[in-house]
Amino acid sequence: MDREIAAEKEPSRPDPGKGKRRRKGVLLIAAILFVGLWFGASFWILLGRSPQAPQEAIQSFETKEVVPAERGRSVEEAPSRIVEGEIERRSTLAKALSIKHVPPPWIELIVSKLKPLVNLRKIKGGRFRSTWDKDGSLIRFELELGPTEVYEVQKDSKGYGAAKEKISLDVRLVRVQGEIRSSLFEAMEAVGEQDCLTIAFADILAWEIDFYKDVQPGDRFALFVEKLYKGDRFVQYGTIQAVEYQRGEKILRGIRYGDAYYNEEGLSLRKAFLKVPLQFTRVSSRFSRGRPHPILGGVRPHLGVDYAAPTGTPVWAVADGTVVFCGWNEGFGKQVILRHRNGYMSYYGHLSRYGRGIKVGKSVQQKEVIGYVGSTGLSTGPHLDYRLAKAGVFRNPLSEVFPKGSSIGKAEWESFQKRRDEIIAALHAENVSPDKPK
Repeated sequence: MDREIAAEKEPSRPDPGKGKRRRKGVLLIAAILFVGLWFGASFWILLGRSPQAPQEAIQSFETKEVVPAERGRSVEEAPSRIVEGEIERRSTLAKALSIKHVPPPWIELIVSKLKPLVNLRKIKGGRFRSTWDKDGSLIRFELELGPTEVYEVQKDSKGYGAAKEKISLDVRLVRVQGEIRSSLFEAMEAVGEQDCLTIAFADILAWEIDFYKDVQPGDRFALFVEKLYKGDRFVQYGTIQAVEYQRGEKILRGIRYGDAYYNEEGLSLRKAFLKVPLQFTRVSSRFSRGRPHPILGGVRPHLGVDYAAPTGTPVWAVADGTVVFCGWNEGFGKQVILRHRNGYMSYYGHLSRYGRGIKVGKSVQQKEVIGYVGSTGLSTGPHLDYRLAKAGVFRNPLSEVFPKGSSIGKAEWESFQKRRDEIIAALHAENVSPDKPK
């Protein structure tokens, strides 16, 4: 009996699972509320209505205040906030915006609007600038991938939209001239021009001048070229309208007429054969019927020209033709041989690899890439072994005289003469108007 009474008075032990179940319930409710809010915000974006970014997040941007009127923009509320930065190479727009503490919902909106216009995965650097109102909403976003490639995201009555900006460039026709002291590259650089202009100049005269052999100190050059400006900032070169190269009393000229270049007599500068199959590389060994072979020793004929160049430099077909050999050729390593008109054959040895689609029987055009410089076969370093033969006899490519190009038709001769005379006069005028001649 005592034992039963004692048992009734013994306090019951607490259930340890009860508190855990209560905490789990609270956490479950909180999780459901969070997911609901997240889906609600996502749905809000899909409807084209931007989420309201937290004020504290916007204020944590690396920003500076500007009065919108200073930039010529009509924004109702001022001052606005500016967020700008750069996209590093091998980075992304989203990452660059994140570094500037732009809230993720706004990053998603900006990226989603730009995707239909530009492949954001392939951009190689750029700049961005964004304007935000005092409540933290985006007013305008600008992405500059290049001087002429600018995109914007902006809000209108229908929501946010994106478009590519129309960039207006100022075209100025400029005369460039100089004197050779060591190389054409050095001479162009000395007058403040870029390598791409040097290459373009040489390409026009590629059928007339071998810039490895023919360039000498004291030679002079001149050209008219379009320069494109965005405001006062130089953007890029446009079309070269005329070129001139002078050595002593000999002058070579090229005048652009239509989409081609002609000399003073109206003959096209473009001929059946290029002077050389590469652009601007050092000639390491010229044509010789007797020279010490660098590997085999002894005096052996070298019936071609070696052009030293970095591995991977594109090799051009010097003329239209057909591939008659493409493969390994003993000491020449990987080699391509082309057959051309009038009994000509051209040979390209020591290649690292062949051009795309190059195989026996394929027709190729002048300046088409048939291979890439290498050091295969008996070679002491990367270079191109270039040879030329006619009717089975090897010829010196540097001194071979090729057939002339086509000429201006009779119907166009008078018009061409007028333009030629204007160009030549302007090339030698003391004062040249920046927009003349056209």
